[in-house]
Amino acid sequence: MDNGDGPKKWGFQGNAELNASSISVRGVLNRVYANLDKDDKRPTIPLGRADPTEFPSYQTTRLAPDAVANAAFSYNFNCYAPTGGIAETRRAVAEYLSKDFPYQLSPDDVYLAAGCTQAIEIVVSVLARPNANILLPRPGYPQYEARASVSNLEARHFDLIPEKGWEVDLDSIEALADENTVAMVIINPSNPCGNVFTSQHLKKIAETARKLGIFVISDEVYSHLAFGSNPFVPMGVFGSIVPVLTLGSISKRWIVPGWRLGWIVTCDPNGIFQQSGLSRIGFN
Repeated sequence: MDNGDGPKKWGFQGNAELNASSISVRGVLNRVYANLDKDDKRPTIPLGRADPTEFPSYQTTRLAPDAVANAAFSYNFNCYAPTGGIAETRRAVAEYLSKDFPYQLSPDDVYLAAGCTQAIEIVVSVLARPNANILLPRPGYPQYEARASVSNLEARHFDLIPEKGWEVDLDSIEALADENTVAMVIINPSNPCGNVFTSQHLKKIAETARKLGIFVISDEVYSHLAFGSNPFVPMGVFGSIVPVLTLGSISKRWIVPGWRLGWIVTCDPNGIFQQSGLSRIGFN
């Protein structure tokens, strides 16, 4: 019961900018589901969810949960892990990604995160210095917008061109960038557009970013889940042209989104990240 001794006004409130920028496809779908006719017994197929475990035809190999169970029962992994992740895991990620690269990654190039969502949070937080801005694709994945907002990092948007298979509008990249632009984000294969960038277009993106003095953040959560005439090519292939941060996870390709394992990988054979101090500040 209020006895009149409470504060006249509570000193906390929600972040309106974060709430406005974090409206997701999942949130819209939840509202749609809430308004379905409960008397209509026809089955619905959720085409907007990114959880492959909802479809029983797709299961990860039994080797994966067996390995996790063996690790748990060994009692060898109950301690605090290094900040960047267990060395053996980082080495495995480096070896896996290096198969597609013209150069070799090392475990020191890999920083592990609790899924790609946390990887996005880490990268955006590291880049959020006063007056800085980042270039985001439109359409794009709303998590980047939300994290930029909460980190006070200005988001500027470049368009993807539907008539050209959702390629990046490179002219708009050059028009948007200024001396405070730190990076641009691409999502390949794309979420939500579903396209896969050609190798030729990725090279043009790298050359444009190099010209502007910015690096590329390449979200490759759906790597190798590509069907059609354009094979998936990782942006890190062009790391000798422009430094690249590759973000990925085991969620989609290995069908274990609940395991929350992602990575940030510096694809930078010329050592530009090291020279700038970026890797020391945020990753390793």
